[in-house]
Amino acid sequence: MYYVYVIRNEVNEFYTGSSTNLEKRLADHNAGGTPSTKGHQWEMVYYEAYVCERYARKREQVLKQNRRMSAFLMKRVKESLNY
Repeated sequence: MYYVYVIRNEVNEFYTGSSTNLEKRLADHNAGGTPSTKGHQWEMVYYEAYVCERYARKREQVLKQNRRMSAFLMKRVKESLNY
């Protein structure tokens, strides 16, 4: 399985990424292994599962480049977190 995920840190910043192993990837973020998320503690707040890596990577790319799609997803995520 391939995943697109959204994580949140202690100051309510969000980050979107993709991985084949959500637990390991979250541990990497929390250990400072990713420059863009270094220095914070993160929690998984959302993920989507894909059978094909190409579709997961494409979805991640769309969410990072298309403000409208990203805003729609973030609205759903924040509503589910009771913002």
